[in-house]
Amino acid sequence: MYPLYALLFADSGLSEAEISALFALWSVVGVVAEVPTGALADRFSRRSSLVAGGVLQAAGYLLWTAWPGFTAFAAGFVLWGLGATLVSGALEALIYDGLAEVGAQKHFTRVYGQVNALELIAQIPAAGAATVLFVSGGFELVGYASVGMCLLASAIAARLPEPERSQDSEPERGYFTTLRSGVVEAVSTPGVRGVVVVVALLTAVDAIEEYFPLLAHGWNVPASWNPLAVVGIAIAGAAGAAMAGRWATPGARTLAVTLGAGALALGGSGLLAGPAGLAGVALFYGLYRAVLVVGNARLQERIRGEARATVTSVSGLCADLASLVLFGVWALGGLAASVVLVVVVAVALPFGLRRERAPLSPGDHS
Repeated sequence: MYPLYALLFADSGLSEAEISALFALWSVVGVVAEVPTGALADRFSRRSSLVAGGVLQAAGYLLWTAWPGFTAFAAGFVLWGLGATLVSGALEALIYDGLAEVGAQKHFTRVYGQVNALELIAQIPAAGAATVLFVSGGFELVGYASVGMCLLASAIAARLPEPERSQDSEPERGYFTTLRSGVVEAVSTPGVRGVVVVVALLTAVDAIEEYFPLLAHGWNVPASWNPLAVVGIAIAGAAGAAMAGRWATPGARTLAVTLGAGALALGGSGLLAGPAGLAGVALFYGLYRAVLVVGNARLQERIRGEARATVTSVSGLCADLASLVLFGVWALGGLAASVVLVVVVAVALPFGLRRERAPLSPGDHS
């Protein structure tokens, strides 16, 4: 459904203003629910959060397919937004704690990089399936197939192993205690808060992906080749994410230089302003995705409390807000202004990823 849902809205008679209102509602749900759903995953079950996320997204697609119209589309976006926030934070926490249970947390970067790579590569069969299903049965067949895929994802998630957590804290900790502890660790714990901010800024940069089709169109790429060009950029991002796990513990300055090199490639592509420039965009996206995976791994390494999903969700909330800045920057200055913003994020990396000294306790002073 993802490649076609905007066309579904237009085909159902919605105006551009109504479609924009739906997108705004989707964003607001994500911002409001991001941290509370992270705390739900910490208080109860990360695996159950993944299962519920798929079920809610399936319910949203079912509404769109069975009762297409503005009200059903709005309700579907609320369900989809809630489902996405249930997965956000819970997925990283489940992977990290699962590896830590068997003493393999050092492999988090590699595994998480593979997950990111597969998310991007999945765009290829998804786009192909959407095309075939739409030709065969229109939006209805695409919609019901999407419902089935979301439920299948939930069924697979239900079989994932989930490590047991500390029995000293798990039964007694209420929901609001869990929520508070996660937020406090994210915003006030030395060594964590800087990484939370940096990962949020890095994640927000990914919003530039929304403009790749527009860049290709503006650089005289034929409309028939536009999807292939955009998929090529996604493949480059997948390669970068997959290679991040083979990167031997890069330092903060190395990450900053890598992202800066990606910004130069992105800026150079703008100077070419033609089909050949997409190679620079692909290079940027590959380098950026590698840095993003490592940044997320650094965040998981720094978290020490039980509310891992909540801390990760706080970073996700900040990323949602920061992405609005990127949208505004693009509206004001296009690609050139966005390159400057990426350079600013690269400069901030060493400051956010450095290890902050924890405050001394009274005994330490002696």
